[in-house]
Amino acid sequence: MPLPLFQVDAFTDTPLTGNPAAIVLLDRGSDDDWMQAVASEMNLSETAFLLPLDPEVGAFELRWFTPTVEVDLCGHATLASAHVLYETGVLSAYDGASFATRSGELRVGRADDDLLAMDLPADPVESWEPDADVTAAIGCEAVGGFRGNGIPIVELADEAAVRRAAPDFAALATTEPGSAIVTAAASTPGYDFVSRCFGPRFGINEDPVTGSSHCALGPLWAERLTRTELRALQVSARGGAMIVRTDGSDRVALLGRAVTVFAGELLA
Repeated sequence: MPLPLFQVDAFTDTPLTGNPAAIVLLDRGSDDDWMQAVASEMNLSETAFLLPLDPEVGAFELRWFTPTVEVDLCGHATLASAHVLYETGVLSAYDGASFATRSGELRVGRADDDLLAMDLPADPVESWEPDADVTAAIGCEAVGGFRGNGIPIVELADEAAVRRAAPDFAALATTEPGSAIVTAAASTPGYDFVSRCFGPRFGINEDPVTGSSHCALGPLWAERLTRTELRALQVSARGGAMIVRTDGSDRVALLGRAVTVFAGELLA
């Protein structure tokens, strides 16, 4: 039977910007190989698969696949999934969604100004001496380094340096773990910090807007700037923005918007 299929731009309210995710609404459990094949066909940074567990209380299983692998956490496809559930009326305007995932239970609900608020696990960071192979692959001079969940976070001098970064993706894919985040304080008015996220080993040379990276970047910059609410701008070619709230706990709230680009049916 055909399955509902949506493409949603996340962390934006402007179509054709932000981070696109494909959302498939399942009516039964599905084979892992089939889901991976669908994600490869969609060829977006992530394709999400939603399986109802108890729709009356907003409970769903949620899984995310890049074109090449299943991942443990994906922020933008979680935001996009909740957006689809609200937009199609599966969730009422005041209900929240509870997603059972490889990263535990994730909750999404409506916040002020039509924002969607995601409750995600915080990713504590530790100081790290930038690896020469990583910085060479990124092609920028680091002024500091951190690791969150094993992923190198390279601090650059300023927003302009983040925007100028032109990684050698083939070289970066050979480093450990084959991905990197670059970040700096923002110079764009209205924002606190900027970032870009590269993951060539996982089939994503540059992710347009990355929710999961802000589980580490949020606590890092909150401590640096001694603030609990920050406005983050990811300065990829498509660009996107979110609000990050931290309270010193093991959770992070990411708030953003999403917009549906098309809806159809998956026939294969």
